[in-house]
Amino acid sequence: MKSSHTQSEKRFDYLIVGAGLFGSVFAYEAKKRGYKCIVIDKRPHIGGNIYCQDLNGINIHRYGAHIFHTHRKEIWDYVNQFVRFNGYVHTVTAVCGGKKYSLPFNMNTFHEMWGCTTAEEANAIIQDQIISAGITSPGNLEEQAISMVGTDVYEKLIRGYTEKQWGRSCKELPASIIKRLPLRFEYNNRYFNDPYEGIPFGGYNRLIEGLLSGLPVVLGAAYTDYIAANPDIVEKTVYTGPIDQFFNYALGALEYRGLTFETGHPQKIDDKSEWKNSAKNDFQGCSVMNYTDRDVPFTRIIEHKHFQPEVPNDHFTIITREYARDWTPADEPYYPINDQRNNALFEAYKLLARERKDLIFGGRLGDYQYYDMDDGIFAALETAKEEFDRPQSGMRNLNERPGNLVASD
Repeated sequence: MKSSHTQSEKRFDYLIVGAGLFGSVFAYEAKKRGYKCIVIDKRPHIGGNIYCQDLNGINIHRYGAHIFHTHRKEIWDYVNQFVRFNGYVHTVTAVCGGKKYSLPFNMNTFHEMWGCTTAEEANAIIQDQIISAGITSPGNLEEQAISMVGTDVYEKLIRGYTEKQWGRSCKELPASIIKRLPLRFEYNNRYFNDPYEGIPFGGYNRLIEGLLSGLPVVLGAAYTDYIAANPDIVEKTVYTGPIDQFFNYALGALEYRGLTFETGHPQKIDDKSEWKNSAKNDFQGCSVMNYTDRDVPFTRIIEHKHFQPEVPNDHFTIITREYARDWTPADEPYYPINDQRNNALFEAYKLLARERKDLIFGGRLGDYQYYDMDDGIFAALETAKEEFDRPQSGMRNLNERPGNLVASD
């Protein structure tokens, strides 16, 4: 049932700014409870960063690879209301010095690196390297990583990729960034351990379309312009854009890492591309290949057709090269840099946000928090429960979880 606050002359109960996962889930939950909502997005499409673009029958992950995985059955059941998943299981290959290694670190990796065939052999090599390094109190990311996985794994598979991703030396990055580096002493290339995994048949757009079905959606609409033209349109706003941008950077700008995507047929992206499997139009034989050498400018190559093995395709392919780069407020923000300075600034913005009873912040930009997709959905559902199903006590508390600088799919 609607609460009494909806009995005003304004046209909508909720304006949801952002048609990504968080905003779409919140909008669906509000509509389900009988509230009148409108969704706007500055981009010309729905879906936020999980938007897929159809090119010759291949669903292109326009803003980088997204693999849905979760350990929460309730989240899995929730998304399956709207779309079926194809059972895709994510694996990743890393390239260093022209050699290929399996990720995450497992017995296949150790055999490729050292030729060992047993867990005892691999563990002995790693422990010898850790002891030889003599690191007792890690003071930066490099020391933390070596103290966990040894020097070989660090130098070949962590250092270059991490430095490209974050734009600085591993010696300048805090040890806290790498909270865990799992070592699997078994032959298991599965990237995620979650029991539920896959990609929607037809791409992620179908999930968002299901969530937003029956709701008015305005695309190509920046919040400031839209609200200026419609000042009395809404009772309450759910804002999933950057929290510092909403307050016009009054306290300073939060920092992010930016990304650049170079997408197309391999031979059209770069005539010098190594085209090994042209007869089958298969560039690399897997969906994601990381490039860990520091002197290779991109971090990874995505070959999108491998995300949809249910659609046989041996006549055409599309790849994306992904480059990490410095960010400015004029760019699209991707990975929040949750260091001490930025986290303190975010806390200050949260104090400003709590003064606004007509406003809810959420999502990766509103919460200044990197979310896996299932975490984003969970956060949106919890926000909806607090807003609709619990005694009202003012604005919700923004996400209190500590930040994490490790980029994930």
